[in-house]
Amino acid sequence: MNALLSVSDKTGIVEFARALHALGIKLISTGGTAKLLADAKLPVTEVAEVTAFPEMLDGRVKTLHPKVHGGLLARRDVPEHMAALKAHQIDTIDLLVVNLYPFEATVAKPGCTLEDAIENIDIGGPAMVRSAAKNWKDVGVLTDASQYPAVLAELKQNGKLSDKLRFALSVAAFNRIANYDAAISNYLSAINEDGTHAAFSAQANSNMVKLQDLRYGENPHQSAAFYRDLYPAPGSLVTARQLQGKELSYNNIADGDAAWECVKSFEVPACVIVKHANPCGVAVGEDALEAYSKAFQTDPTSAFGGIIAFNRVVDGAAAQAVGKQFVEVLMAPGYTPEALAVFKAKANVRVLEISLDGIKRDGKNAWERGQNSHDVKRVGSGLLIQTADNHELQRSDLKVVTKKAPTAQQLEDLMFAWKVAKFVKSNAIVFCKDGMTMGVGAGQMSRLDSARIASIKAQHANLTLQGTAVASDAFFPFRDGLDVVVDAGATCVIQPGGSMRDQEVIDAADERGVAMVFSGVRHFRH
Repeated sequence: MNALLSVSDKTGIVEFARALHALGIKLISTGGTAKLLADAKLPVTEVAEVTAFPEMLDGRVKTLHPKVHGGLLARRDVPEHMAALKAHQIDTIDLLVVNLYPFEATVAKPGCTLEDAIENIDIGGPAMVRSAAKNWKDVGVLTDASQYPAVLAELKQNGKLSDKLRFALSVAAFNRIANYDAAISNYLSAINEDGTHAAFSAQANSNMVKLQDLRYGENPHQSAAFYRDLYPAPGSLVTARQLQGKELSYNNIADGDAAWECVKSFEVPACVIVKHANPCGVAVGEDALEAYSKAFQTDPTSAFGGIIAFNRVVDGAAAQAVGKQFVEVLMAPGYTPEALAVFKAKANVRVLEISLDGIKRDGKNAWERGQNSHDVKRVGSGLLIQTADNHELQRSDLKVVTKKAPTAQQLEDLMFAWKVAKFVKSNAIVFCKDGMTMGVGAGQMSRLDSARIASIKAQHANLTLQGTAVASDAFFPFRDGLDVVVDAGATCVIQPGGSMRDQEVIDAADERGVAMVFSGVRHFRH
């Protein structure tokens, strides 16, 4: 049996090659890999000896040769193939170990030039991988060091690889090539003629890994599956570990993502309850229990069968409170043993643990902050792609536009309300007070109706809106929306501004004696 090893990432390659040699497998290698193996006192044959042709063009050409590809592609069950190998003195290659030039890592480095990127486009490696993967019935192809143990285990036990493992390795190899080519395409098609980088590439290539099939989609007559990005952001829902409960449904995942993205935007202990993709209760507190109690109080009716997310470890006290209600999914960075004991008695509750350890709040990019860099929406035979709404409002961004300025406490409430409104479907109106949502109006065709619904929700929950702060995700086009929230009890308002009737709305706020600030940023969410 012959094995050809040519790797860029040399993690574990010496140990793997030593194990192959111990099994009587001949080692063939190239360049730096061959030198590494020789330095380790392993008998290794250079590819140049096999091809009788030297490496050339600074290593650009070394394995692109019939004696390599013939050995990989020849079908052992076709006599004509084997006769051709014999006639041309070509040996079979039964095991190929290749990982590619680090293109993705290279272009991710600050200051990467086009020349750097081009030089890290592998040619010979992908060609060999494709040949071996195509001929999977006769050749095992390894494209990642994580595959070494499984291959060695079968070789030691059976002296050869099973069809099942060779096919799995082939699929993994073609996936690796697809991801590699997509990364190259995405990078190069985002470069303008003058060498600058475009915000969006001319071709969008999606690289997703299936996590699981789902029982059904949004409705029982639809089928569905759950995928994750090839390189998911830290602290994202796809990194969750399910500790107990039924299998997640399509709607669980969609609503869970809405709750998780909202709760992790808070730095203080917070709880978010979501129903049908909208927060129906959001609050902060001294601990998980206080945050949950306040969030639940906002809209107990909608919270029934909801999705609950915490940004702090859930302890026994918080678990006892949550356990009194019907909950579909619970998410948190962790749980105490006492909390897990509470939920163990509720076997159907889906309990997810999502680590927030990888998130850097002072990170330089969205990925480091655990955020998506882009949002994607499917439309008929196409995609809408935009940069994600990762804008974080600072107090220094606020512009007081009324005669009355908000007090320090009102500013706290306004900032809280604004953070929540960002995660509510448009048109969004959110009443808040003392770190707690008091009424949420979501997803209406009219902003006026959203304002009315938010106040009705508060009435149903027996909450008074007197002295509340209100956030509107987009500007008030007329004064009527402002009048509705002030009539309900609001004393301060935050909105983006930017309407041709801004002055009319500002005059109305002054007339009603309320403070209003402009954020200068709109947060539509469709």
